[in-house]
Amino acid sequence: MNTLKGIFSPVLTPFNEDYSPDADRLVRHCRWLVDQDVGLAVFGTNSEANSLGVQEKRALLDALLQAGIPASRMMPGTGSCALPEAIEMTRHAVQAGCGGVLMLPPFYYKGVSDEGIYRYFASVVEAVADSRLRVYLYHIPPVSQVPISLGLIERLLKAYPGTIAGVKDSSGNWENTAAMLREFQPHGFDVFAGSENFLLATMRGGGAGCITATGNVNPGPIVQLYKTWQHANADEQQQGLDATRAAFAQFTLIPAMKAAIAWKSGREDWTVVRPPLVELTAEQRQKLQASLDQAGFDMPKAASLG
Repeated sequence: MNTLKGIFSPVLTPFNEDYSPDADRLVRHCRWLVDQDVGLAVFGTNSEANSLGVQEKRALLDALLQAGIPASRMMPGTGSCALPEAIEMTRHAVQAGCGGVLMLPPFYYKGVSDEGIYRYFASVVEAVADSRLRVYLYHIPPVSQVPISLGLIERLLKAYPGTIAGVKDSSGNWENTAAMLREFQPHGFDVFAGSENFLLATMRGGGAGCITATGNVNPGPIVQLYKTWQHANADEQQQGLDATRAAFAQFTLIPAMKAAIAWKSGREDWTVVRPPLVELTAEQRQKLQASLDQAGFDMPKAASLG
């Protein structure tokens, strides 16, 4: 039975000024998230995962485990364009006891067939060959330009029942999420919205929660809606989440969230992103802070992230 439900954050990766990962700050950030009942989709899009090497990701995962961060709350991103790297990272996550893995399709070649994507996922499952493996497919065609179709999901579910455990739908297309909920959620395939903008609708459709970037910075209110989505004020809560998300969405999301953490924690090196990303300008940071203040944004105990 799948146990990964609720709110997950693709955890931001803190970098030093020389662009090396800062494992200590990553541990503190993950601990802050877990304390607020947020699961850890480390090495997701907003982790700058595709700017990290496999050995860096392995070392960071090991650092989290050694620090006592619960593996059962982790859903590391293990997808890669290179099949051997996807297999290596997935195997390492399973052997570490992670609750699941979040897998991008191989995204460099465009216009590939469902057959090719099926062979990729099947190759990973067969190579890892571990009954503990739980794969959450990562559908993000606006970025990857390689969609995971409903037909492909159906085929994977038939071939690997139990192992193909769910999906993060970051298509931004509610009709697609609704179709996944309708066709697959009743069969134990957990559907996570890819943004809190769709959290309430996903929960009303029987979904498992959401895996969302701004879980990094606004976890409390997002978790609150997940837990109280049946309450009378759920729509009002959703509007509040939408307002905070909109403040961040004015800018490139990763440097904007890092700027917010730098602001609230008082630690300026939180603004560092790896190229090709660049940090917000001073003017952008001022505009972001004003927008967040207007939305009533807060990060309780953010000093612990410094």
